[in-house]
Amino acid sequence: MPPDGGEYPQPVSDRLFDSAEVDSPGSGLPEAGPDAPLAARMRPRTMDEMVGQDHILAPGTALRGAVDAGRPHSAILYGPPGSGKTTLARIIASTSDGAFEEESAVNAGRAEIRAVIGRAEDRRRHGRRTVLFLDEIHRFNKAQQDALLPAVESGVLTLIGATTENPYFEVNSALISRSQVYELHPLGRDEILTLLERALADPDRGVAGRVRVEPDALGALAERVSGDARAALSALERLAAAGGEAGIEEVEDALQAQAIAYDKGGDHHYDYISAWIKATRGSDPDASLYYLAVMIEGGEDPRFIARRMVILASEDIGNADPQALVVATSAAAAVDRVGMPEAAINLGQAATYLALAPKSNASYAAINAAREEVRRHGPKLPPDHLRDSHYAGAEQLGRGKGYVYPHDVDGGVSGQPLMPEGLENRRFYEPTRYGFEAELRRRRDAADKIRGKPAPQAENP
Repeated sequence: MPPDGGEYPQPVSDRLFDSAEVDSPGSGLPEAGPDAPLAARMRPRTMDEMVGQDHILAPGTALRGAVDAGRPHSAILYGPPGSGKTTLARIIASTSDGAFEEESAVNAGRAEIRAVIGRAEDRRRHGRRTVLFLDEIHRFNKAQQDALLPAVESGVLTLIGATTENPYFEVNSALISRSQVYELHPLGRDEILTLLERALADPDRGVAGRVRVEPDALGALAERVSGDARAALSALERLAAAGGEAGIEEVEDALQAQAIAYDKGGDHHYDYISAWIKATRGSDPDASLYYLAVMIEGGEDPRFIARRMVILASEDIGNADPQALVVATSAAAAVDRVGMPEAAINLGQAATYLALAPKSNASYAAINAAREEVRRHGPKLPPDHLRDSHYAGAEQLGRGKGYVYPHDVDGGVSGQPLMPEGLENRRFYEPTRYGFEAELRRRRDAADKIRGKPAPQAENP
């Protein structure tokens, strides 16, 4: 490690992205050579060639206006792989009236960033601006990100960061406040299809004449890559290398190494479990199964899924169907006992049961209300007749005196107050009229009548 805390530069041949510098305004960036991957050769060169992302690039949007004017502002481009982050950054740079530098946070340290800032300061003294594209900005630690702050804040640099991780989790809030966050979406099937057809028709940069892909197979390829343009073009390149005519079977073979786009440590981990919970809570078994399948195919930890099922069984179903908790805990036990991939069957069974069970959050709301009461007012002692009487001297203190054993009473419910003094009429649990909770409501009302507890003022439907 160098004494200044940075990292020694990697050998050029080992770097994922070489530092690129273009000083002539509006001149564009060097195009990929003939030996570069197809995805790099077919990279759109102008805003008009961009495919997708109309929500941030359509005429009239703030980003499009800044790009068209050649005056970009600092931005963080956030989106999944193959959505066009690097392409957009390069187009912004090519239309800018300043110099362009490119670094990857995988390789660059504070020393490289200080060097970029130094060159930017020199240009600024001569009236030139600098656009720095920093790929995978989330890989910079706090100190490295902080090193960029003064240059971005003073306008020495226009920073364009790219990340697949949610910047609000991974990028310093101070840096975010000095930048505009733009979220890029996965490309749609038709947008991927457009890029594939371009590559098939382009004799210079593409694979024109090297392979013929059947229309149905090309559509399947566009569908299967989960909106990742780079993955689609890489698969097409494998087909072109084989040559001849490609059908569904050849496309399937070319996609065999293509993994499901799922980040177990990032947004997808939270987004898909959130979608599963809400679909299951909403009683849609098909949506519940779909999001469960995405998580399973993406390699999500099945124990994490099972834990969420157990929680949902009590939080969203509760006593409307007490069997739901039994099903969920059994599925969790099956995950540990059977393991994957067979445990996916157990998870699927649990998901459909939970989705179609009657829903109630009454138990969840009840324990939250009881805990809030204790937090706000502190614990109150139980009545003496409920306190422990199994020790010497308890009788002299009045502990347990007058307690009525419910099993000795007809109906099994005594009329004794059981709440602490001052809380006799306080309610926490309000069972609904759904599923088994309708029966619990009937039992609750009967017991309250014996104890003389007033009926609820506003009952749940």
